[in-house]
Amino acid sequence: MDKLFDNRWAMKIIALLLALTLYLSTNIDNTANQAETTAFPPLSNRDTETITDVSVSAYYDRENLVVSGIPQTVVVTMEGPTSIVKPAAVQREIEVFVNLTDLQIGTHEVQILYQNVSDKLDVIIEPAVANITIHEKVTRDFPVEVDFINRNKIEEGYQPEQPIVKPNVVKVTGAKELIDRIALVKARVDLDGINESLEAESTVTVYDRDGNVLNVEVEPPVVDVSVPITSPYKNVPFRVSRKGTLEDDLSITNIEPLTKEITIYGPKNVIDKIEFLDNISIDLSEITETTEIEVKVPVPEGVRRVVPETVSIRVEVEREEEKTFPNLSIRSVGLSDNLELNFLDPETGRLDLTVLGSPTVLADLRSNDMELYINVTDLGVGEHEVSLEVNGPQNVTWEVPQSTIKVNLTEKE
Repeated sequence: MDKLFDNRWAMKIIALLLALTLYLSTNIDNTANQAETTAFPPLSNRDTETITDVSVSAYYDRENLVVSGIPQTVVVTMEGPTSIVKPAAVQREIEVFVNLTDLQIGTHEVQILYQNVSDKLDVIIEPAVANITIHEKVTRDFPVEVDFINRNKIEEGYQPEQPIVKPNVVKVTGAKELIDRIALVKARVDLDGINESLEAESTVTVYDRDGNVLNVEVEPPVVDVSVPITSPYKNVPFRVSRKGTLEDDLSITNIEPLTKEITIYGPKNVIDKIEFLDNISIDLSEITETTEIEVKVPVPEGVRRVVPETVSIRVEVEREEEKTFPNLSIRSVGLSDNLELNFLDPETGRLDLTVLGSPTVLADLRSNDMELYINVTDLGVGEHEVSLEVNGPQNVTWEVPQSTIKVNLTEKE
């Protein structure tokens, strides 16, 4: 043995073997540690993420079936390596669904499934199952009715008329059990503060007999509604006025409106003040014979509209003749109690009056239908020349031998 330790080469070989043994021992330990780390990563490299409000898809024959009971959303919890679970939670590529393709009409408990997730993640879905019912799908046509809300808040005096709905028939699709329960299909219109006709879009709602809203599909889901609104109204008479003059040899025998009243529409405080319309006129210069003329009815200030917008007026004319009433007395009006009146010209206080008109009118005209008078109001003692006034019926004109009368006023004794 001593000789072995004294041999230099022997010592070198022994040292080499010891070094090799130490190297191999260290390398094997590192390899084992690496393997252990790979197979059992530390807890600090794993994580859990929860995603809420994840939509649930459903696979089934949508053309012929309707399904109820599928939850709209679920909560998804994913656990796994941080490097995988974090991006998965952010990107939300997971699809949650139920597969109903092989199920028949009726009620079933089905598993809520998922896909598009790494197989290195553990996934928990809450709820995990759903109780669903598969129904026969039915489509029927229903008329749309209009439901007025806040009807008592419409402006005073205004009234809604029959609404117009476009389209007035909609298609309703849903489970046969729901379609059979349909009692009303309505579009709602708000009348709060309304004082004129309105047009609005309204969502269609479907109700059962108890007034419950049914979960069905409506096509179209929104309809156009037009609501005519009538304002407060009042029927009033009208008076026909005349402008211009007839030809010299013509005379009016009768003017008769074929419409007796006009209906005016507008705010109540406006139409309440109107008792009649007096701004409807005919132009006599355009009339050459008996005729019917159409006259536009002007809309008074503050009034929204008038009905009818025009009125027909029959104007009857004949060739003019004349009739004289001799020796008509002249009456005075406005004479003070302490004064006396004496006529100076004419001294008799009487004049002949020639009346012009149609033969029909003149035939019925009497002397007491005509009146001559002078107005001496505010006149004092002395001589005065006063205009002569004539009163008579419509559709006649007149001629007098003089247009002024001379009188003398004196104090009573």
